Amino acid sequence: MPDENEAKPPTVTPARVVIGICLAAPFVAMLWVSSYARIEPKFIGIPFFYWYQMLWVVISTALTMVAYQLWRRDQRARRKGASA
Repeated sequence: MPDENEAKPPTVTPARVVIGICLAAPFVAMLWVSSYARIEPKFIGIPFFYWYQMLWVVISTALTMVAYQLWRRDQRARRKGASA
């Protein structure tokens, strides 16, 4: 049984908040259809609706990579803190 004086790391940390934002942003952007449900401006002849969604594929990949790296760093810090 852990001692009451033993400090546990907080469950909600700034890194975890950033991870949540990185993972939630693509969902919010894609679910807010009225923000991109139009044809103009076109990019190399492709309507806005399509290139905006394809751009979010790239952005989502980058945000997921950032979230994963932050998660790994957070888990390493928690393991290091627990073993010390």
